[in-house]
Amino acid sequence: MADASSPRVLSTAGFYRRWLGPQLARDEGVDAEQLSQTALQALAQVSLRRRWPGISSVLEGVATELQRRDLRLEQVLFGCRFSNPVGLAAGFDKNGVAAGVWDCFGFGFAEVGTVTWHGQPGNPKPRLFRLAAERAALNRMGFNNKGAEAMQRTLERQALPAPGHRPAVLGINFGKSKLTPLDQAPDDYAASLECLAPMADYAVINVSSPNTPGLRDLQDSTQLRRLVERLRRLPACPPLLVKIAPDLEDDAIDGIARLAYEEGLAGVIAVNTSLDRLGLGQRLIAQTGRTLAEEAGGLSGDPLRYRAVEVIRRLRASAGPALPLIGVGGISSAEAAWERIAAGASLVQVYTGWIFEGPDLVPRILEGLISQLDLHGFRHLSEAIGSGAPWK
Repeated sequence: MADASSPRVLSTAGFYRRWLGPQLARDEGVDAEQLSQTALQALAQVSLRRRWPGISSVLEGVATELQRRDLRLEQVLFGCRFSNPVGLAAGFDKNGVAAGVWDCFGFGFAEVGTVTWHGQPGNPKPRLFRLAAERAALNRMGFNNKGAEAMQRTLERQALPAPGHRPAVLGINFGKSKLTPLDQAPDDYAASLECLAPMADYAVINVSSPNTPGLRDLQDSTQLRRLVERLRRLPACPPLLVKIAPDLEDDAIDGIARLAYEEGLAGVIAVNTSLDRLGLGQRLIAQTGRTLAEEAGGLSGDPLRYRAVEVIRRLRASAGPALPLIGVGGISSAEAAWERIAAGASLVQVYTGWIFEGPDLVPRILEGLISQLDLHGFRHLSEAIGSGAPWK
């Protein structure tokens, strides 16, 4: 196996590092959102045509390079079979345009969205900023997406296998439309979920983005319980998870753990982006000339790592061993992924770290997890979850 630090130039990872690495190494240059959209537009065409002979051959080559199979990494959680514990976090493929190809990039699951009932343009641009030296990003996208009905058509055009029969589990992340008043939020979420439920292996209630006014108020236990009860009344409701913010106090985290148990939620995803500047308040944003403290939006990437671990540990202690947790935030290495699993996460998700590190982050994480299982004498990943076992 080639050294992961020096991938072949003709490999997917080698191409990424050679052509995109210089752009990602500095804050300025090609706009971060434009770069993401260009990549997604290409992946959208590939996903629609993934069965064409030439394209399928290319995807087979990508899969050979990036996929890692090991029975010790497979899990069945909330009725879904995960071939491995590494997923793509919500926020990258907002409209589900590349849902048919994420397994080729080595992911055991992918979460599309956040989708809202009403299509919306999101916040004014620029709204996504690289913090290259910190391997971080600031975003204030504002749930820009084409709406639930448009996502339904997009997923239908890709002719995906039925839920439960896909090479990678597909989750759909749901948010509140900006124009919908907070007291009408349950009906707004319900309209989106009813539209897309037949296509989702699982559904995520996003009540933690900092970029929709008032949204985080839905993390209050009374508001969240009302929302969950409304969604669970829908026919054929898929497994429901909730995604929470890193900025919650411990009592609120404990409250969500209790609610998840009492309402039978399938799991909790921790965490979303942070309003805390995590010691970077005076960091200058070159594109605007203002400091991070002066800018709106949520912080993601490496600076979030340790707070995200703390939240997972708190949830695991409050919820007990049965509730599946998905760890996200600041995972850019195999060590960070192992740390999250040892703290209590059954699955992990990547986004900002994946952008900075490139597509070979996924196989590097999977190889690292397998190595740690061997070093600790664990027969299966499930034995490592919540074990507190250190990285060796």
